[in-house]
Amino acid sequence: MTIHGDHPFLPPESERSPVRRLRGRLPSPVGLWTTQYEGKRAGLTVSSMLVADGEPGYVIGLIDPDSDLWETLRKAKVAVVSLLGAPHQQLADAFGYVAPAPGGPFRMLDWTDTEWGPAPIGVTTWAGCRLVTPDPPEVGWALQVQLELAHVELLPDDLPPLVHRRGRYTAL
Repeated sequence: MTIHGDHPFLPPESERSPVRRLRGRLPSPVGLWTTQYEGKRAGLTVSSMLVADGEPGYVIGLIDPDSDLWETLRKAKVAVVSLLGAPHQQLADAFGYVAPAPGGPFRMLDWTDTEWGPAPIGVTTWAGCRLVTPDPPEVGWALQVQLELAHVELLPDDLPPLVHRRGRYTAL
């Protein structure tokens, strides 16, 4: 058996989508979107997102239409968007469904229940948001979900932010 640094199931570079490769070269913030409806929690790691300033402000993200997050968010109409730091890589992997999380990713840390959904304790930057429309437009293979910012929590923060680029996490 040989141990190597390449992903064993990754197609050769010549067969990979140039659009996906372009997107992968853009450094993206790593966010955790969480919501709750009728006692069911759902969350997803989202790195395809941006914040639009204004009155009100918005968070716009590309969400998998088949995800548990979208199914629950569409019913709940509210969500918490948290920005993850360097120590949260394992949490990001668990909510991105690329790493195991025995008992589910919500068991990995403690949560505060807010009127917008569960907010992770120990994350210094998060926002409570309201869903703008339950029928967002499709963009590529995702839904372009718009959330209106209702509350922003900014605690003192000296953690390096977690960034996703070329399929890997890095801290700035």
